[in-house]
Amino acid sequence: MFETLIKFFNFCNAENRHKFYVSVVLGVFNSFFMALRIAAIAIMLQGVIRHVQGTAPFTMETVWLSLAVMVASLTGATITKRFMSMLQTEGGYRTCASKRIEIAEHLRYLPMGYFNKNSLGYITSVTTNTMEQLGDVATRVVMMVTQGILDTLLIILLIGVFDWRIGLISAAGFALFQFVNTLMRLNVRGISHEKTLWDSKVVEKVLEYIQGIAEVKAYNMTGPRSKELNEVIDKCTGANITMELKTVPLMGLQGLVTKLTGIAIMLASLHFYLAGTMELANCAVMLVCAFILFSALEVGGNYAALLRTVDIAVNRANDILNKPTMDIDGEDIAPANHDIKADGIDFAYDKRKIIDNVTLSIPEKTTTAIVGPSGSGKTTLCHLLSRFWDVNAGSVTLGGRRVQDYSMDSLMKNFSFVFQNVYLFRDTIENNIKFGNPSATHEQVVESAKKACCHDFIEKLPDGYNTVIGEGGASLSGGERQRISIARAIMKDSPVIILDEATANVDPENERDLMLAIQELTREKTVIMIAHRLKTVRHADQIVVLDKGRIVEQGKHEELVKNGGIYARFIDSRREAVSWKL
Repeated sequence: MFETLIKFFNFCNAENRHKFYVSVVLGVFNSFFMALRIAAIAIMLQGVIRHVQGTAPFTMETVWLSLAVMVASLTGATITKRFMSMLQTEGGYRTCASKRIEIAEHLRYLPMGYFNKNSLGYITSVTTNTMEQLGDVATRVVMMVTQGILDTLLIILLIGVFDWRIGLISAAGFALFQFVNTLMRLNVRGISHEKTLWDSKVVEKVLEYIQGIAEVKAYNMTGPRSKELNEVIDKCTGANITMELKTVPLMGLQGLVTKLTGIAIMLASLHFYLAGTMELANCAVMLVCAFILFSALEVGGNYAALLRTVDIAVNRANDILNKPTMDIDGEDIAPANHDIKADGIDFAYDKRKIIDNVTLSIPEKTTTAIVGPSGSGKTTLCHLLSRFWDVNAGSVTLGGRRVQDYSMDSLMKNFSFVFQNVYLFRDTIENNIKFGNPSATHEQVVESAKKACCHDFIEKLPDGYNTVIGEGGASLSGGERQRISIARAIMKDSPVIILDEATANVDPENERDLMLAIQELTREKTVIMIAHRLKTVRHADQIVVLDKGRIVEQGKHEELVKNGGIYARFIDSRREAVSWKL
């Protein structure tokens, strides 16, 4: 138990960890003030009983003293509880908020291969479900478990002051309670992991279902036909039910232990009184203590079952945070030029070689088109040139310096990207464009939009540039999303532009505007483009043909057509495809 709490405290950053430490100290004072209730009750009971026995008069001083102790108890307990609860709540939720940001920052510097190996569902689950559970559960667990133990130990100590024999019975009950509580935590260890696993799988499958909703509708994969989704939900439900079934009986046993200990204290107190070894006043106090001794401990013990959830949540977050990032601690370099060179680079993914001994030179302010069959490594090559991945062998340089010599942020300043599948955030169009330059003014946003040929359609939207678009840009057409993406790249104004199939899925109505936008974006830039359309590659300064990860042809359009190789066959097939008519 304490190992998990320590792990959680270490997981928190220094500021939030300090909040928890202070809250624990306040918890000690809170327990002390709560224990004073017994002293107030004891003063009153002793005064009344001794008055009845005729051994001492009952005076108003006794009443005022009991009242003063009770007021001090309630006041101190209320104040310390308030600050303790606020500190623990702030510490818990702020820890989760800061860890979400830390995970997001960490993901920026992981090799892109990580995202191929790990599903979106897993990452989403950790940053949403896991962090949400940690924020909700950890705060309550720390508060209830530590407070239950502190309250009970101080009351046991106070009982021991009145009568050491009852103190020993109370301590034995406490030890037995902790034994049952340990059994409960061990009992849920396996199922807690399984529950968290299926929680992640539910998120993964729901995301997959939503992202493929068009296919789901087209093939009527709803209701009982969405077999995989239904199975995952059923297994997640089963894991949650199993966890409850494993904890509820032991929680009941914990309650039984506390009740039996209370009965034992009552019977022992009466026995000692009847045997003449305990005063009636002390016996009455012990009878009261029997009812309140384990109230806080029982609540905390029930929450202790969730310690395993806290442990797993911390482990899952650390699993991502401990993934080795690429070396990002380079220098902040402003290159003298933007020549890009790859010298004998190799890259393998899952032991499958994708780029094989590629050597390539891309002079500044030239256009290089990369073509080749599907799976030949075109996108991977672009990712290696811009250091989305690190090469396994060879080197990539920008301006004569290895890309590893740059800090990641200073390297990324040199690159802008326009991908085939554009992602826009659920935000205003203006903010999506300002991603390229967050400090840009509205006038600069409009200027970039005009250059990207998207100003006119933006103005026709209900709220213009303040129109909030759907997640992923779902409320816009493909061509409109592409042009906003280009406006974003224009706003960034990087010297190197990488176009990955930017015009592949654009309808004819949008193609003209999109080509004009690309011309504006690429003016006086170093351009690397992956394309399958003849009109987008034939005027390139050099064309690189990839096949099975190797450069098999390289040159200008006319030269490669005359060679009669892969590129010539590619051109012929494109011409033949264009000539088809219905």
